[in-house]
Amino acid sequence: MNGMSAMETEALLGDCTLCPRLCHGNRLKGTGFCGGGLKAKVALVSLHLWEEPVIAGDKGAGTVFFSGCNLHCIFCQNHEISHGHKGIEVTDERLGEIFYEQQLRGAATLDLVTPTHYVPQIINGIFFAKKKGFALPVVYNSSGYENISTLALLRDMVDVFLPDLKYCSADLAGEYSQAPDYFQVAQKAIRKMVEMTGAAQEKDGILQKGVLVRHMVLPGARKDSMALLKWLWDEFGDTIMVSIMNQYTPSYKALAHPRLKRRLTTFEYDSVVDYALDLGFSRCFVQESGAAREEYIPQWTGEGVEASHV
Repeated sequence: MNGMSAMETEALLGDCTLCPRLCHGNRLKGTGFCGGGLKAKVALVSLHLWEEPVIAGDKGAGTVFFSGCNLHCIFCQNHEISHGHKGIEVTDERLGEIFYEQQLRGAATLDLVTPTHYVPQIINGIFFAKKKGFALPVVYNSSGYENISTLALLRDMVDVFLPDLKYCSADLAGEYSQAPDYFQVAQKAIRKMVEMTGAAQEKDGILQKGVLVRHMVLPGARKDSMALLKWLWDEFGDTIMVSIMNQYTPSYKALAHPRLKRRLTTFEYDSVVDYALDLGFSRCFVQESGAAREEYIPQWTGEGVEASHV
């Protein structure tokens, strides 16, 4: 396994088409639509206990939260880093050290959160980490809005894909995330992820290979949730895992949105879960109503980014 050469990295970042935005930004000198430049920008390195049990284990997932995002979700709970770009730039070598330090902390997995726009840097970071003895399952925790050509670069680098599947409706995707083509793009991306990893495989309760698709139920959109779950079942059956999330909390621009300014009702969430179980999903994670709490949102302190706390 090799990292990327300087020439390969410059070719990808100098005219950036890593994500479906195809913004052609010159990230060697500036930033793209996502806000990402030449160096990876990291907002927080932590052990996160609130991921799904097959990702977090007993000690937590080794999360690395990247700044910037290729979606502009108006309800984003992480808007300080996704839209505000709060974070610290690091070299690829330091990124590799961060990955290895998560292993030393006892993390169950390396959980790369919003990684899409930093794929070249992540590939190099994993290369440097493996030279030190890094061996954790690598989890690619993304919005699902991905180019399959970019995903292909991660073959033999990523073990587990943890994509969102946010919307089936083009109208919702356009209004809430400025991406009306979201579902068509995410369908292709998730098919590619399953093709790359195969059926979900666990060892000692930790996911080693496979795809776990997350969906957060939104207020007033339970029928849209059901439509995308139907697509997942028809396409993949029980070869994938799904996580139906009940943690929607009005924040950011959603606080003033007529449909999004309220929390989810018990009926909305339970009806979606019941529908998934009726379809046949057995590898399905659900959340209790207490999951929708603001204290679960991380504080973007930059901890663990510049110096090791192992």
